[in-house]
Amino acid sequence: MRWLTLAALGLGCGAVCGQQPAAGTATSGQSADAGKPVVVASPGDHLDSQIKKGSEQDVDAVGTRKIGGRGMRNWYSTNWELSVGRQYSMEVEKTSHLVTDPVVVEYVNRIGQNLVRNSDAKIPFTIKVLDTDEINAMALPGGYFYVDSGLILACDSEDELAGVMAHEISHVAAHHAAREMTKLGYMEIGSIPMIVFAQGSWTGYGVYEAAQLAMPLSFLEFSREYEAEADYLGIQYMYRAGYDPQGMVTIFEKLAALEKHKPGAVSKAFSDHPATPGRIAAVEHEIATILPARPEYLVTTSEFDQVKARLERIQNKRGVVKTKTAKEPVLRRVGASNNEPAAVPGSTN
Repeated sequence: MRWLTLAALGLGCGAVCGQQPAAGTATSGQSADAGKPVVVASPGDHLDSQIKKGSEQDVDAVGTRKIGGRGMRNWYSTNWELSVGRQYSMEVEKTSHLVTDPVVVEYVNRIGQNLVRNSDAKIPFTIKVLDTDEINAMALPGGYFYVDSGLILACDSEDELAGVMAHEISHVAAHHAAREMTKLGYMEIGSIPMIVFAQGSWTGYGVYEAAQLAMPLSFLEFSREYEAEADYLGIQYMYRAGYDPQGMVTIFEKLAALEKHKPGAVSKAFSDHPATPGRIAAVEHEIATILPARPEYLVTTSEFDQVKARLERIQNKRGVVKTKTAKEPVLRRVGASNNEPAAVPGSTN
């Protein structure tokens, strides 16, 4: 387990794999449009002393806040979210292949449940791993959460994986799906002559809309407002769970760079909301102003490396793989089932 300890380094938080220049002097990403660096922040650098207790800025109030709950901006109940999420989770699993290796599944589930416990979510989460090269994570309404194996392999540390997962958990905790449906409902209501409502009520219209709902998976491509809020809340959930909050910044930068050099490698949901300099700056500002300093932060663990290596062996079983030194393709010996890792050549495991 690798921890970033302030006393040992003489630095603030925000190291990636235990290494980071002093706060205020390094860069977290290079601006593509302005050519100016974004300053790396550490929790407590410029802590705001005027944070209102119980507000969305109060990290100590995580778990007790009502963010995006039912009201004028959210017509839908928790039961609606659970029902819709369950419906589409079945569709996801009908058309996808799940990783069932118990070591990988337990590890990813443990990270996710730790983040959920340190979030504003009021429902239990069901977390599964999809066996796909795509780099993505997807949290459906009702807490049905899928992490692509391609995302795990794209991460270099546990805090980076936790950063993406915390961001997706935030979409559920803040009821973004229900709030987006409510926005669409208002738009539809505005286009219907008022005479329509003479025979019914606003409540009845809402129930009708819910009954007729056919939500495509593209529904999870949220607006910039909701993506920004998911960043904002996700940073808090990471921090509460003990992770270095800079992990979210580094993985989003990596995904943006990967999409730039290899279009299509990253899921459309991520590529539609890249880690722009403005988005990174907003996250860095939050880290510096609302997160109190701590003596240490979890960056990565040896278990992350072991699980990642195990997952790579599972994926290598899909077919013929070629080593860097071999002139001809090399066949790996496979396990008894599709989700057992292939044996490492020369080993007895």
